[in-house]
Amino acid sequence: MTALFNFQSLLLVILLTICTSTYAHYVFPGIMDRNKDNYLVGPFWKCARVGERLSPYVSVACVIMAAVEFLG
Repeated sequence: MTALFNFQSLLLVILLTICTSTYAHYVFPGIMDRNKDNYLVGPFWKCARVGERLSPYVSVACVIMAAVEFLG
């Protein structure tokens, strides 16, 4: 089943995208900032902003999702 039809998998994909984009922006800030209006890099730049500004909530969501995946 794809992540589009399973809500838990969709949340996992969104969390992993936010975390990966935030790390990529930390490592390569110039590339993402320079191409933030690009149709390919733009969504990842926005995910990086969400990860930077809401990092405590994103980290709590990652811990909860890890516990759910581990126990379920």
